[in-house]
Amino acid sequence: MKKKISAIVVVAENGAIGKNGYLLCHLPADLKHFKDITMGHSIVMGRKTFESFPKGPLPGRQNIVVTRNRKYRPEGVTVAHTIDAALRKAELPGEVFIIGGAQLYAATIDRVSTLYLTRLHATFDDADAFFPDIDPEQWRVVSEEAHEPDERNRYAYTFVTLERVEGDK
Repeated sequence: MKKKISAIVVVAENGAIGKNGYLLCHLPADLKHFKDITMGHSIVMGRKTFESFPKGPLPGRQNIVVTRNRKYRPEGVTVAHTIDAALRKAELPGEVFIIGGAQLYAATIDRVSTLYLTRLHATFDDADAFFPDIDPEQWRVVSEEAHEPDERNRYAYTFVTLERVEGDK
């Protein structure tokens, strides 16, 4: 059975997703959203994304790291050397989530059927990692939930779920 491949990402208005190997900002509501959506699933990430996690593998999920380094074997993760191998190694039921970074998003966006997008209503001019452009004609909005800044979340943001229009996948 073919696995459903989804991506989850926070994207600023200028397409930025990161700076110096880290997220653009601390947005607690998005971290909770990410956890709620990915819990109990396999998550696929690049090595640099994995190494940005302050406490190692994310609990409650199968962490799959894609790296070209054949000697890379961090504890608590499944290592794959290609995207196809990573997808084959995804063992948990349901969706397989692509969680970053920029190179992995770019390499997998054509395989993604659902995109969990947090639109960060800010621009980060010093960003150095960007989400690939997507053709809005290939996607339809399934849900959208806007939030204003508050005492814990410095920026306005919108949770958007997009599904690829049938026939384009």
